[in-house]
Formats: sequence, structure tokens, C-alpha cells
Amino acid sequence: MENIADIIRRISLTAEVFFSGKLCGIQSFSSEQKGHLHLLKSGCLTVLMRNGTKQVIDKPSVIFIPGPLEHRIVAQESAGAEMVCATISMESANQKLLLEALPPLLALPLDAEIYIGRTAEWLFEEAFSRSVTRGVMIDKLSEIFLLQVLRYVLENDLAKGGILAALTHPMMAKVISAMHNKPEVNWTVDSLADLAAMSRSRFAATFKSVVGITPNDYLTDIRIAIAQDMLKDKKPVNLVANMVGYEHGSALARLFRKKLGLSPKQWLKLPEQGNNQPLRTPSTDTNE
Repeated sequence: MENIADIIRRISLTAEVFFSGKLCGIQSFSSEQKGHLHLLKSGCLTVLMRNGTKQVIDKPSVIFIPGPLEHRIVAQESAGAEMVCATISMESANQKLLLEALPPLLALPLDAEIYIGRTAEWLFEEAFSRSVTRGVMIDKLSEIFLLQVLRYVLENDLAKGGILAALTHPMMAKVISAMHNKPEVNWTVDSLADLAAMSRSRFAATFKSVVGITPNDYLTDIRIAIAQDMLKDKKPVNLVANMVGYEHGSALARLFRKKLGLSPKQWLKLPEQGNNQPLRTPSTDTNE
């Protein structure tokens, strides 16, 4: 399980509150590449997912939709649904695998999941703070919240597959650990199969079934994630390339362009995610 901490350290998670108040009627929520975090303080509401899933929530709860899934919230005026809503941005080369492993909707009552609820409440309180430490607090609380959710998913056997399922798989966990700890090694399907004590064909099929992509594609994702962290620390491209298994910086640049559509230098120039300005309570518009 220690590998989960390593993976989380390579995730950039930010939250941005956009609504606080009482909801009435039908409100639609959607955002490209962002999830949503809702805190129902009081009242009753119904969450409608685009795939037709419907869930009624009638007690104070944390509602977490990790992926960019369109959804609607229906609240009658008499129900008095008081909420705080935020978008969640998750940046990681493993983002797709993490999102595929998490349930599309988690509704956790505050009286049942006390610690997750406290973290969410604290996060929203900081969002409206004018303290100079506000931005750092939001980032740290967002990371704690994600860790708590991941632990909840694993302890309640809710992982649908992907990286979380792999880390609990008796044979895949060892392979995932080796790939994360030594990305510079020239891993092949044969060497990874040997590590898992499986035949080549059985290993390749099991890995794809559990994780969702091939071992080579997963290794590429890991290398990009680690390279991004090193580049943020202002390490030279050629050095970074060597440390993640490539002989020259040009090879890493080709990989970045293929996966991200940008060179390493172009990627570094992207603006930082998030907003460090103190927030004010919006009026009535909850549509993004």
C-alpha cells in the first residue's frame, strides 16, 4: 500500500469554490477536465448523472464527482438545500487511471464519514479566507481529502479497476512498485512477467485486465509524471531524460509531444492551476 503515497505525491490537486448558498430548482454542472465537490450542509436534493443514475441525498453529506462528468442537482424550494460547491482539478500522468478506478459519484454522510466531512468543511472555510496562507492551506487540504477518499474506496472495496486495483492485486502490486521506484530501468514485458512470476502471455493479459492499459503504456505514463516533477524543480531536460530511462532529451521531448502535444519547455510555460485570490460568496448563478 505504500505505493499509493508515492502516486499521490505526484498528483497536483486544486479546488476552486464557485457557489455558496441555497439551491432551488434544477442546476446543471459541467466542466472540461475538472471534477466537482459539493457539500450539502442541510436540506434534501437529488443528483442526476448523465448516464441516468439518480441518488437522493437527505442528510448533510460530501458529494464527490472526481471526473469531468456532467450532472444535475434538483432541489425543491421547500427542501432548503444549502450547499457549497467547488471544481476539483487533478493533474497527473496517472489521472486517467485514477479516475477510471474511482466511482463516478461518492455521497458520504457527514455523520458516517466524520473525518472526510471535516476536511471538506475546512477546505471550504479556507476558500473564503483572506489569510496569506490561504492558497497553501487549500492545496494541502485538497491532498488530504483525496487521500481520505482513496483510503475509503480501498477499505470498502469500491475500486473499479485501474491503478488502485493493481496496488491491491497480489502479483501486480510488486510490478507497479518496481516500475514506479525504478523508471529508468529498461523494463520489458518479459522482465516484468518474470518479476510477477507469470508467463509472458498471462502477465500481459492480467495487467491489461486489471490496470486497463498495456505495461508499456503504463510505464510511459509513469515516466512522464516523474519527468514533470523534475522539470518543475528546474532540472535540465537531458538529465531528466536519463533519470526516467531515455538516452537523450530529444527522446523525452518526442514523448511529451506525443502524449501532451507540447515540448517539455512549452509544458513548463503553462500557467499554474488554481486561483489564489480570496473568494466571495456568489449570488444565485450556479452554472459553470
